[in-house]
Amino acid sequence: MTHLPTFNRSLLHPRYWPTWLGIGLLYLLVLLPYPVIYRLGTGLGRFSMRFLKRRVHIAQRNLALCFPEMTAAERDERVRKNFESVGMGLFETGMAWFWPEWRVRHWFTVRGEEHIAQAKANKEGVLLVGLHFLTLELGARIFGIYNPGVGVYRPHDNKLMDWIQTWGRTRSNKTMLDRKDLKGMIRSLKQGDIIWYAPDHDYGPRASVFAPL
Repeated sequence: MTHLPTFNRSLLHPRYWPTWLGIGLLYLLVLLPYPVIYRLGTGLGRFSMRFLKRRVHIAQRNLALCFPEMTAAERDERVRKNFESVGMGLFETGMAWFWPEWRVRHWFTVRGEEHIAQAKANKEGVLLVGLHFLTLELGARIFGIYNPGVGVYRPHDNKLMDWIQTWGRTRSNKTMLDRKDLKGMIRSLKQGDIIWYAPDHDYGPRASVFAPL
């Protein structure tokens, strides 16, 4: 059974102050107009390339192996855009957790909702297979606005982050389930809930398949 974290006074301990500072800064930044957030996010992503040279090299090598026909300039452009998305992913997490619903609705459109509506009309549970993309947090908030569901997640090692991410993710969704809570997933499906599950969870070498690129 999954026991979701709740706020308690222990989260005010000094060891969590740096985390509180980061959360507070993110909250203030996402109060800015979206065009400013976009410039900050993409700029942060490009700036991080100066300090994450190993990651840049890995991304370039992966593209070279998978797309040998791609020119060096094209690979560089893809890598740059990827890091811009990484920077935006941080800000979009804050948007997902802290923005009011009306502001979220202003910046998205939905296609394919009729498939979920059909499953709900048939009173069927839905296993929604997703991946850990950079738009995960904001996508989950958007999906929950239309169809509140149940998310499967790995509890965070930092207790404050575990609480804040659960709080943020359940703003428009029903609840969260620990990725090890198989009984909870089956029970939710039988109840007709929508379960979001990512098969790219890392369960370790004994319980996962690691595919070389």
